[in-house]
Amino acid sequence: AIPAYSLVKFGSNDGEVVAAAAATDKIIGVSTEIAAASGERCDVQVDDIAYVLLGGTVTRGDLITADSAGAGVAAAPATGVNNRTIGIAMKSGVVGDIIDVLIYPGSVQG
Repeated sequence: AIPAYSLVKFGSNDGEVVAAAAATDKIIGVSTEIAAASGERCDVQVDDIAYVLLGGTVTRGDLITADSAGAGVAAAPATGVNNRTIGIAMKSGVVGDIIDVLIYPGSVQG
């Protein structure tokens, strides 16, 4: 299942996405306000400013990556470790908040 406002990555087949489950996943976008069950269609936002459900405390300006449930968390890779990121937090928030994130896919190394 893909919860609303979650970070997503490519699935096993072309045209499919699944919820991201790690900071190292190749995150491609954010699901919209409509959650999707496994195998259902899902709208994914890949640019502009998207709403993201948080799985941790984030400060505006933080680079955002995925936790194990596809929620957004601040990227904080260990030394020598890469994190894939989906964008930049435009607001601060805590677990359960939905904040604006400027979609800007990339990666960061610790």
